[in-house]
Amino acid sequence: MNDTREPRGRAGAEGTSARRPEGLSTVGSSAPAEAPRRGPDAQGALRLGTRRSRLAMAQSGQVAEAVSRVTGRPVELVEITTYGDVSREQLAQIGGTGVFVTALRDALLKGEVDFAVHSLKDLPTTQPDELVVAAVPVREDPRDVIVARDDLKFTDLPSGARIGTGSPRRMAQLNAYARSHGLDIATVPIRGNVDTRIGFVRSGELDAVVLAAAGLNRIGRGDEATDFLSVDTVLPAPGQGALAIECAAGDADLIAALGELDDPFTRIAVTAERSLLAALEAGCSAPVGALADLLADGQIVKEMRLRAVVGTTDGTRMVQLSTTGPVPETHDGAMALGRELAAEMLAQGAAGLMGERAH
Repeated sequence: MNDTREPRGRAGAEGTSARRPEGLSTVGSSAPAEAPRRGPDAQGALRLGTRRSRLAMAQSGQVAEAVSRVTGRPVELVEITTYGDVSREQLAQIGGTGVFVTALRDALLKGEVDFAVHSLKDLPTTQPDELVVAAVPVREDPRDVIVARDDLKFTDLPSGARIGTGSPRRMAQLNAYARSHGLDIATVPIRGNVDTRIGFVRSGELDAVVLAAAGLNRIGRGDEATDFLSVDTVLPAPGQGALAIECAAGDADLIAALGELDDPFTRIAVTAERSLLAALEAGCSAPVGALADLLADGQIVKEMRLRAVVGTTDGTRMVQLSTTGPVPETHDGAMALGRELAAEMLAQGAAGLMGERAH
């Protein structure tokens, strides 16, 4: 390893080249199932199922435009309300971010929509046999950001600063960083859309909130971030910044069309991250951070580094490990990388830091 290599935070970054990974047409795919019928107008508009939030509509709209370009067919958005959108309970209490996915998948299975767009970090690691992730487009910025009062950076927040987040992962890492650097902060559990969360800061109820950079960027509000949290400080959720485009496993034509939007390097990275999450038997809302990034020597991608962290939400106990090796060339290779790092973390006591594990 030499010092000229640079990490590529956005997998498949423009200007790099590498051997294209093989066998990555699906994440956790299985034998095709019979595709639901679309009705007599089979070559008419494609129906894209999406959550109704502003962010979901924005990212689904961007995917719709791309799908329309590659298929030559119009795409209509079908708004679907999920339980996660209407419940005011904390996500950890109602099953984690997976509650945003169930209604969309039900609509797919019933043939009410032709494909759906998910934030990949919300997608459970177990893939239904009847559905397939046909494309994982190029990843947005995976980092978390701070939106703070008075345009403050994280390290400039006053003593006793109240920081809002609904994520145990963010709480664990922020509290751990504060402890190790002599900072006095209080992490406050919150829920709500971007406007609601930023509103807590504007009203003075909180000093700062933590959001995903990708989400702010996709709704055109990236300039409201007052600080970007380095992945050395806070590792993102597995799959953060990436989208999953899902459809029926038996619809070969649609799978092929959607596959035009797939980015092999983003897919290989998120496959490794999600494999680690699955091997830890951790749910989507568990205090687990993971990021696989590409390491380049000049313009040539040479290796992939997988970093992961598990910790208690108060930040008092953390297990943080990483591994670096050749970029996996197959789905199985990426899965193995995630499982191997998870095994090392479990050997160091990670299971005891996550609370109730998923099964």
